[in-house]
Amino acid sequence: MSHVSPVTAAALTSSLAERVRPVTLAEDQLLPVDQALEGLLPRSGLVRGTTVAVEGPLAATSLALALVARASSAGSWVAVVGLPSLGLAAAEGLGLQLERLVVVAPPEPGQWAAVVATLAEGFDVVLAGPPVRTRPQDARRLVARVRERRSVLVQVGWPPNRWPEEPELVLGTSAACWEGIGVGWGHCRARRVAVTVRGRRAAGRPSRAWLWLPGSDGRLQRADPPGEGDVVFPAAAASGAARAAGAGGAVDASMGSAVRPRLNLVQ
Repeated sequence: MSHVSPVTAAALTSSLAERVRPVTLAEDQLLPVDQALEGLLPRSGLVRGTTVAVEGPLAATSLALALVARASSAGSWVAVVGLPSLGLAAAEGLGLQLERLVVVAPPEPGQWAAVVATLAEGFDVVLAGPPVRTRPQDARRLVARVRERRSVLVQVGWPPNRWPEEPELVLGTSAACWEGIGVGWGHCRARRVAVTVRGRRAAGRPSRAWLWLPGSDGRLQRADPPGEGDVVFPAAAASGAARAAGAGGAVDASMGSAVRPRLNLVQ
């Protein structure tokens, strides 16, 4: 597996940003997504120049990674900032190309907007953890920069009302169930989640589907709804159950690495 070291904002020069940015034609308005997500998104892809939010508390990071993995495989560079618990093994398992991934150390609170704006100039996709605080004028300037540079800003696990500008698209999980776990026995083989999508304009009508995130092979897949015998947890309860499993040695859900090699989970 390739190794990606965190870099500081100071090390991310404009020359690097210019070097990693792929050349795209003006009519290329969409970044591709995995086939399992195409039917959920209004335009079957990520629209350049937009902001997308992936809500928590369950599977926000893994859903965000799965959302951008196909674009990464197609040649886009991805920057990640403010997600110190990101698991690279889980990211690779979901299809992200680590050779086109740059992980940026969390910036100082007063530099957050400037750092993300710099990344938006040089990368097709920026995955950003929640800022400590952002002034409304900085948020508006950042949204304008993303639109101008035709990047995609993905807000990962942000609390409600943290951002003054409404994103064009919001993804989240409403429920989950696990394969392989019984009462006091077993280990995770796969996680099935109910993914919801809502947004503005063309995305105004919500959509919902069950996905394996990840499946037993570590990948994103479409899933059938749970059956009668499956135990389905609401998102908040499912997130707590995942952390409890991690404390017990089965899965470390917050760090994105599994003690058992069969499954990598990230929140």
